[in-house]
Amino acid sequence: MRGRQRRLQLGLLLLATQLYQAGLNNIPPATLAVLGLNVYLFLFPAAPLMETCVSVQETYRLRDWRRLLLSPVHHADDLHLYFNMVSFLVKGIRLERRLGSAWFFYMVSVFSLLVGVVYLGLEAALTELTHDQSHSMDCVVGFSGVIFALKVLSNHYHRGGVTYVLGYPVSNCYASWVELVLIHITAPGTSLIGHLSGILVGLLYTTGPLEKMMKICAAWVTASTFTSSSAFASSGYSGTNGGYSRRSHAYTTADSSHAREVMEEEELAAAIRNSLNDRGRRSQREAPPPAYGFRLSEEELRWRRLRRFDS
Repeated sequence: MRGRQRRLQLGLLLLATQLYQAGLNNIPPATLAVLGLNVYLFLFPAAPLMETCVSVQETYRLRDWRRLLLSPVHHADDLHLYFNMVSFLVKGIRLERRLGSAWFFYMVSVFSLLVGVVYLGLEAALTELTHDQSHSMDCVVGFSGVIFALKVLSNHYHRGGVTYVLGYPVSNCYASWVELVLIHITAPGTSLIGHLSGILVGLLYTTGPLEKMMKICAAWVTASTFTSSSAFASSGYSGTNGGYSRRSHAYTTADSSHAREVMEEEELAAAIRNSLNDRGRRSQREAPPPAYGFRLSEEELRWRRLRRFDS
């Protein structure tokens, strides 16, 4: 048991180191809140891991819909949490500064739910097409489906740029697809369908109707809130602002220094690379961390292999 406790402490220590290097004051509030929620639920899970993962069998056929909410914010182990949160940290800082804290938090919440819904649809379709029931039994957990959706969005806002994958420049237009294939090849314990679901949700937002639908819903909620506030004010209460301004809630407005943002992101990326390099030099034999769609059946086998270190 001591070996597993050391692994737990190591994963959280690595994450704490990245947060310290980034600087808590430099992390926008919504990004920090989402990261904190994931860490809290890793330390104090809402349910056992096998009761939080999403699969066609457990979620759709048995009508356990709460799994759609629990799955993105639970992780298989400390390294799974560490790598997902470090990746989310980089994307969250950039996107929240561009979109504002309120909209970014709203968007992440919608993405978290939709990734699971799309995953169920794809796995159900594969089950029908292949007549292979294993697709309906694959149970997945983790935040990296949402991260893939955010990656699509970030690349959409920087279409002229490039992403370096294994040291090679790849156009942002294709970077998500290249990483999808590479992760599936290099980390067999991950779910291709889980990551693909994230990409599809990102495309629904950037090129499909999702953003427009979200704006309509936000406008309806804002109008309802404004009406309620006006009615309350007419009864004798005098408020300051009944309306809602997405821009006024932005953590950093569009007229902030772009040079400072770029410098901070480069420093954070360098810190992450240094940490990953140190991790790789320390142990070349460790398997890559699981991303969204970690297959729990394979995780059970992995834990069996790791138990020999617990004695």
